[in-house]
Amino acid sequence: MSKIYDEESFGDAIEAHLCEHGGYTTLSSDDFDTERGFFPDTVVSFVKETQPGKWSELETRLGDDPRDEFLTQLDSALDRLDQGTLEVLRHGFKIAGVRIQFAYFQPETGYNPDLREKYQGNRLTVTRELYYSTSHPNRSLDLCLSINGLPVATVELKNPWTDQTIEDAKTQYKKTRDPSQPVLKFKRGAIVHFALDQNQVAYTTRLEGSDTHFLPFNRGHNRGAGNPPVDHGHRTNYLWEDIWSRDSWLDIIRRYVHLDTEEIRQDGIVVDTKETMIFPRYHQLECVRNLIEASQNNGPGEDYLVQHSTGSGKSKSIGWLAHRFVSLHNADEEPVYDSVVVVTDRTVLDDQLQDTIYDIDHEHGVVHGVEGENRSKSAELAEYLEKGKDIIITTLQTFPYVIEHAASLPERDYAVIVDEAHSSQTGEMAKEMKEILSGAEIEENDDWETLLAKSAEARGKQDNLSFFAFTATPKGKTLETFGTVPEDSENPEPFHVYSMRQAIEEGFILDVLQNYTTYNTYYNLVQQADEDPRLPESEAKGAISRFLKLHPHNISQKVEIIVEHYREHTQHKIGGRAKAMIVTDSRKAAVRYKRKIDEYLSEQDYDLKALVAFSGTVEEEGVEYTETGMNGIQQSELPRKFSSSEYQVLVVAEKYQTGFDEPLLHTMYVDKKLSGVQAVQTLSRLNRTAPGKEDTFVLDFVNDRDQIQEAFQPFYEQTTVEETTDPQHIYQLESELRAFPVFTDEEVDQFAKAFFSPQNTATEQAHAKLSQHTQNARDQFITLPVERQDEFRSKLKAFIRLYKFQSQIVSYSDTELEKLYTFGRFLYKELPRDPQDASVEFEDELALRYYRIEKESEGDIRLDQSAGEVSVPTETGTRSQEEDEIELSKLVERINEQLGTDFTGADELFLQQVKEDALDDENLQQSARANTKSNFSYAFDEKLTEMFIDRMEQNEDLFAKYIDDDEFQTLVTDLLRDEVYEASQETAES
Repeated sequence: MSKIYDEESFGDAIEAHLCEHGGYTTLSSDDFDTERGFFPDTVVSFVKETQPGKWSELETRLGDDPRDEFLTQLDSALDRLDQGTLEVLRHGFKIAGVRIQFAYFQPETGYNPDLREKYQGNRLTVTRELYYSTSHPNRSLDLCLSINGLPVATVELKNPWTDQTIEDAKTQYKKTRDPSQPVLKFKRGAIVHFALDQNQVAYTTRLEGSDTHFLPFNRGHNRGAGNPPVDHGHRTNYLWEDIWSRDSWLDIIRRYVHLDTEEIRQDGIVVDTKETMIFPRYHQLECVRNLIEASQNNGPGEDYLVQHSTGSGKSKSIGWLAHRFVSLHNADEEPVYDSVVVVTDRTVLDDQLQDTIYDIDHEHGVVHGVEGENRSKSAELAEYLEKGKDIIITTLQTFPYVIEHAASLPERDYAVIVDEAHSSQTGEMAKEMKEILSGAEIEENDDWETLLAKSAEARGKQDNLSFFAFTATPKGKTLETFGTVPEDSENPEPFHVYSMRQAIEEGFILDVLQNYTTYNTYYNLVQQADEDPRLPESEAKGAISRFLKLHPHNISQKVEIIVEHYREHTQHKIGGRAKAMIVTDSRKAAVRYKRKIDEYLSEQDYDLKALVAFSGTVEEEGVEYTETGMNGIQQSELPRKFSSSEYQVLVVAEKYQTGFDEPLLHTMYVDKKLSGVQAVQTLSRLNRTAPGKEDTFVLDFVNDRDQIQEAFQPFYEQTTVEETTDPQHIYQLESELRAFPVFTDEEVDQFAKAFFSPQNTATEQAHAKLSQHTQNARDQFITLPVERQDEFRSKLKAFIRLYKFQSQIVSYSDTELEKLYTFGRFLYKELPRDPQDASVEFEDELALRYYRIEKESEGDIRLDQSAGEVSVPTETGTRSQEEDEIELSKLVERINEQLGTDFTGADELFLQQVKEDALDDENLQQSARANTKSNFSYAFDEKLTEMFIDRMEQNEDLFAKYIDDDEFQTLVTDLLRDEVYEASQETAES
């Protein structure tokens, strides 16, 4: 084989590029001191040249042989200091009372030419074949990168042309590289160790023999793992051409690497601590650097969306970004931001940011968490903003209330980093945040019209305010609010993406869809009440569904399946530590599940224990149940208790379905309808990795595989928007609202004048004053026919919802819209409640006559390797809410016909799939939202036949019956049309 393809030439090419283009010089292995683990001549010459005065002082203080004493003390400091090499490079250390610097980093501005000159004095060197071992003189490392004589990176190279890959390099580090050697010792020696071939890069910061753990340092390819092909050279060129280049490498050492200390808990008790040297993963470094560059070029006033999957190390990325923003300057040497506000739901981020920034700069007081110990949180937050604190951490719940304490702020520029880009950021909360941070002062002479204009303007982008939104599952609203529109497209995209697919392929999270089993339930009801009440059909259907869900037999059957499955398939996983979660759809269901599980475990004498999580109080059979009462522990103790070996199962209702990180959670039992982002966030509770955790399992009683696949697909790679907002939609709704004989323009103007009056305060008298301007509209509304009331209420709700969203995207600055929006919000709350909203419940009126539950499917749910689309609120149609009442007996009869009396399970599944096809058809959805039910039939009935034909091979008998039997076809068409229409209306309103 030609020499150009061997390992040696690969290393020569890297060395040549670093020296010719990267700002390095070559340093021979002969100059290396294996006992001390560094290059003594280079260290000494660097100190002499950059700090001649201090070196002269050391010569005076260190006696006869100052050079040897200096090197001896440096050797001792590398072993003694908490962060070893990193601390010496970043902060230096004192020798004989003199602080010596061992590296100089790029100054924030060009105002100090002396610092710039010292920065240029750094010596970056590359050594080929570094003979490093004190015990095995012939052992060498392929490459060593040093800064001013101190090794910071070692590299093992492999070339696939010689039948060796990156995996062989990892093995070499694990088996033949002694971590006790000075240059390889954790903290004491090189900071990072790279395994490298021509296709992939991996690294570790701690060599521990066979326990050494490598992380990928790849760019990603087609939204998955690996590296893309390049026009010249190797796929891994970026490592030595970009990452290791002089400015980049010194920047990484200065700003990104830090020592992280983690508490190790056993049964909730701290038993040890673990130190990890954090080196940024490629996507973290790229994301932060790209955001920094964009901020420097664009300045404040721009928004950015970061789509980073679970497992991306988002907290670290936010920490690095916040730290950089504190000292970021533009080309004119001016600060880009005066303060950084981090908005998060996770209070743990306070400590993480504090520790990260202190480890980097050894500075206290940079991060200010809003705690509210001695006063309100909003008052504390207002003070931090007014004083221009560097980094302020607050919560989504706290931020809006600061407006009560800070009527105005000086003109300042802000970076707002939003953790998990919650949808509330696209609504009223974001508007209030922008009002506060924009510095739009309320002047004493501001009249109501001025304040109204300021309110309207505050909804658009602010010149002094940039949002940086981090989320794994961006909704359409989030994409339009924070996304970036490329030059060659009209649709907004994330600014940076680290996909779910890449996180799975790189091993940072597990694929929760790999083992997915669905069950189907068949049942038959009988009416046993003497009366046959007439009820709203959809309300009655929901009540019957709740009756079945909460039926003791239904829950007891599922509990038996769950417990026995856990014992047989889950309990032994993760070394016998695996845990399970049961997801229920109501607090009452959670209570009944917990009681039935405890009862079953006691009957079977199983050594298992369950916890339950729900909010508030649930009354059952005259007994009040609370989470604390049922568990016998405080709510705050639940995560720690569940993590211990004492408990194995957690029953939840809403709680712990987002933001709950328990790596030992292996199996999930789902008894709740899941869709969209909620499905992804709920099931993703399983995806955390842990030692010994190789897979996950989902057993789903409610959702089918197609629904789950549809929910995950948009977030698997890059999320896009299927249709952007049409700014004119809001004007169409405005026109339709004004056409109703409910309110007048004069009433809207009078309300707005009162609302935006500078004297108006949030008091009971103020509310009464505002209410007098809506009373006539309320009275006029009551005089409308019920159908017109429903239509007005629905259109008003649609207008409020759409304006609240679109005003974040489109800068209307339209005071007429703002007035109607403000008036409409107040009026909507005062409108009489729809009598059909009263919930219907069944207990004694129905009985369960027939029940069967059986496994429907199992295996993995595969996602396509393509971008997935999410939608944004664009509808202007409304729900007519014309709903037929139906006798309970007739409704029960119809449900039984669909669920087993006349149809087999296969028939039912076929019809359900046809229904889902209809709900997935965007044209049908638009038709349903824009038409009455009768008009909707023209579009639906013809399309239904096409959908039957598309699926005819799945159930030929049912297809033939549909085509040949007119009576049967009419019945099926009517039933499916009603269900699709009602489901479409509910989706439009949600």
